[in-house]
Amino acid sequence: MISDQDIIGKVLYEDADHKFIWLGTEQRYRKGLIQTMQYLIIDRGRGILLDPGGVHLFSRVVAALSRYISIDKIDYIFFSHQDPDVSSGIALWLGVTKAKVYVSKLWTRFLPHFGIVDPERVLGIEDKGGSLSLPSGAELRFVPAHFMHSCGQFNLWDSRAKILFTGDIGAAVFGEGDETVFADDFDQHMKLVEGFHARYIANNAVARKWCGMVERLNPDMIAPQHGAIYRGKSVKQFLAWLSNLRCGTDLVDQIYGS
Repeated sequence: MISDQDIIGKVLYEDADHKFIWLGTEQRYRKGLIQTMQYLIIDRGRGILLDPGGVHLFSRVVAALSRYISIDKIDYIFFSHQDPDVSSGIALWLGVTKAKVYVSKLWTRFLPHFGIVDPERVLGIEDKGGSLSLPSGAELRFVPAHFMHSCGQFNLWDSRAKILFTGDIGAAVFGEGDETVFADDFDQHMKLVEGFHARYIANNAVARKWCGMVERLNPDMIAPQHGAIYRGKSVKQFLAWLSNLRCGTDLVDQIYGS
C-alpha cells in the first residue's frame, strides 16, 4: 500500500546538478479511473515535465512540482504518446509556462484538438528519435517505442540518472489496496500487468526488439506512467518476461474468435 508520504512524491535520483523525481499519485484508488504517475527532471534549476496528464490532474501536478521548482522554470514537456491521460491538459500547461512540447511527429496535428493556442511550441520527434541537451551538459534521449501500444511512441532515457521513462510500457492496473511505489514483488505485480500488455502491444516481435534495445541501455530503473516503478532485479525480470510475451496480433484468433 502507498503511504501518505509516498503519495506526495519521491526523489528517485539526485546529484549536485540533476534530479529525477516521481511526483506521486493523484489518488489511492478511484474505481473506473486509471491511476497515472507524472515525473519531473530538474537540471541546474530548470525543469522537464514528463506526461503531465489530463485536465482533472492539472492542479494536483502543479502543486506536486511546486514543491521542487517554480512552474515558470519548466522549459520542456515530454509526451510519450497522444492518449488523453497523457496529454489532454496541454492547453493548461502551455498557458502557465513558456515550455516547448516534444511528442512524436505523428501527433502534432492531433494535439490541437485538446485546445492548443500556440502549435509552434509543439516539436515533432522524428521516428528514429533524438536528444535534448540540458544546462549541465547532460542529454536526454528520445528512444523509439513504436507499436509498444501507440504507433508513434517514445520513451525518455536519462543517462545521468540511468532511469528510462516508458509511458505505458510496464504499466499496471491496480485494484483497491494493491498500490505500491516499486514493483519489488515481481511475481505478484505481473498479475496486474499481463492483461494490459497482451492486448495493447502489437506483437512479440516488437516487444523483443524493444527489450533488446533497453537491455543495451542497462537502466537502474524503468519508470512507467501507470502502476509501479521497476528497480534493481525487477528491471531484468520485467525485460525477460516481456521478451517472451505473446501479445497483440499473436493473439488475433483469440481476440476475434475462431
